[in-house]
Amino acid sequence: MGIINRYIAQTWLRLLMLCISGFVGIYLVIDLIEKIPRFMRAGGNAGDMLQYFIWKLPEMISRTATFSVLMATLLTLGVLSRDSEIIALRSCGISLLRISLPMLTLGLFVSILLLINTELILPYSYAHTEQIENVKIKKKSDRITFKRNNIWFRSKSMILQARLFEPKTSTLSGVVVWNVDSFMNPVSRIDAAAALYREGRWTLNSTTLRNFESAAGYAPHSAQTIELDLKLKIGDLQVLENDADNMSIRTLKEYAENLRSGGYQAYRYLTLMHAKIASPFAALVMVLLGIPFALKNNRSGGIAMRIGTSIGIGFVYFVVNAVLLSYGRNGVLTPVVAAWGANFIFLLSGIWLSMTVKG
Repeated sequence: MGIINRYIAQTWLRLLMLCISGFVGIYLVIDLIEKIPRFMRAGGNAGDMLQYFIWKLPEMISRTATFSVLMATLLTLGVLSRDSEIIALRSCGISLLRISLPMLTLGLFVSILLLINTELILPYSYAHTEQIENVKIKKKSDRITFKRNNIWFRSKSMILQARLFEPKTSTLSGVVVWNVDSFMNPVSRIDAAAALYREGRWTLNSTTLRNFESAAGYAPHSAQTIELDLKLKIGDLQVLENDADNMSIRTLKEYAENLRSGGYQAYRYLTLMHAKIASPFAALVMVLLGIPFALKNNRSGGIAMRIGTSIGIGFVYFVVNAVLLSYGRNGVLTPVVAAWGANFIFLLSGIWLSMTVKG
């Protein structure tokens, strides 16, 4: 059985590398077509652009690995069926479970690698791509950072800190605005319950102003609203909102806990946290689904049919997962159900298909 296991494992790994290379290549070409013209208009040089796409590779692999695993499983069993090797193995008394065991083991190993990539490599690579794009290529001077429980924005002599951005209402919550002089000494401070973006301007609500240069000292002055001339656009904060997708599991957990302790809802970040754990194991689920699906149809269709089937299954998984995650982010479903729901549904489908395969 050792020789057979190695043969099946080598066939599966060879096809997996081929599928990942193909998907990453397509992803890279599309990204190049989209971003190279923008980077060139911004004055980026070839070295910086090359570094950007090298650091983007972990994200590309992460996004394409699940479909690659499914396609590799279907193609492996397709090749074995085409050459009548499955029939030969079954005639020797080898069960379908033993034939599938090498692929199941490798699927679990790939899931663990993807989980490590999500937690340790992706946040690091994303930070590098952001730094290269914004600083080296686009040469931005104003900076927005999203770190745990704080949003920071600096524009000339003004520094803004906020706890949370709500994209649906275009509102920043828990706002503190500092005005500083050329030596970074604080001149004044404004505390506000919220900042609302309307018609290109920010309005601070329920504010308290402290002027550190006045003769009255630090005595606070309250105001219902204050108009703020801040060059911070909603588009910048929407990009900021997307940065949460590239946080580590531990950072998302800490951020969600900080939001909940401050009285804010954390559905989005808890759903993302659980999704980062669930998504890597979709690779194992795809092996469990792909094996009975391929064996049930082992004499029908060729390579093109199997590629089309894997793309179809992957598309359905993507749609179901996206719908469930959207419900989780809005609090309709609990984060655990939203994140693991697609895996559970497709796992049950794989078990049902396995029961219909003639052993």
